[in-house]
Amino acid sequence: MFRNMEWTDIPSGLSLCRSAGWNQLSRDWEIFLMLDPQGNRVCVQDDGNVIGTVTTIRYGHHFAWIGMVLVDPAHQRKGIGLRLLEQAGQLLKNENCVKLDATPAGRQVYTNLDFEDEYELSRMFASPFHMQHVISSPAATALTAESLESVRSFDLEIFGADRMALLSWMLDGAPELAFKVGERDHLKGFCFGRSGYRYAHIGPVVANNVEVAKDLVSAALKHCGNKPVILDVSHHNDSWRGWLESVGFSALRPFIRMYRGDNLCPGIPENQYAILGPEFG
Repeated sequence: MFRNMEWTDIPSGLSLCRSAGWNQLSRDWEIFLMLDPQGNRVCVQDDGNVIGTVTTIRYGHHFAWIGMVLVDPAHQRKGIGLRLLEQAGQLLKNENCVKLDATPAGRQVYTNLDFEDEYELSRMFASPFHMQHVISSPAATALTAESLESVRSFDLEIFGADRMALLSWMLDGAPELAFKVGERDHLKGFCFGRSGYRYAHIGPVVANNVEVAKDLVSAALKHCGNKPVILDVSHHNDSWRGWLESVGFSALRPFIRMYRGDNLCPGIPENQYAILGPEFG
């Protein structure tokens, strides 16, 4: 049986995350319910036990997003994941464009549902990273609530849609990982981060160029303590990934960004040096 996700399902969602080795905390589930209480679905057994989840986000009229496709390991290979995707498809049936980040294993499933490849990404992981190689970043300053409106304008063009609610949520959750380079009309880039069960997660990182991205990530890394760190980065810039490798990051696993429908708002992927996460885009 499938039904709308409820707040009381969050512990079950977390249990599925732990089984899959995923990084999310309760707060990461809560934001989906806050953004759209009717936009997320669960698969339940007759006894009410949640054995699968899927979430959706609508980014205005630009595109929608599917994420958090999780199935209890004991119930995998029964078609539940596909049916969860069909549930999400019904929720988003009126959207002109739907996107997601797929694993290589899941890509064929999405291809069969008419999704097309957009570009590749890799999850980069460091534990520990080499702080002695991280550049000093005086250009990067703390990003505060007063800066959010200029960040919103800057991000709109590069991400391709308005995600102010998510950026505010990111700042509230981990202000120590939020930085910017430049001010107001002269903003050159910004980054956010969040805590997770296994890693600190830096992203999104949005910048005019790779040097600004280095400044931003260097500033954030200095506030991650001794916790392992991940970034989800596109393959648009080899020098960017090369720099991450030089400070101790290595590729943990790949993703493929995919879309179905008219991809009329792709943003500027080359300036998205790290995404918010596969569940958000």
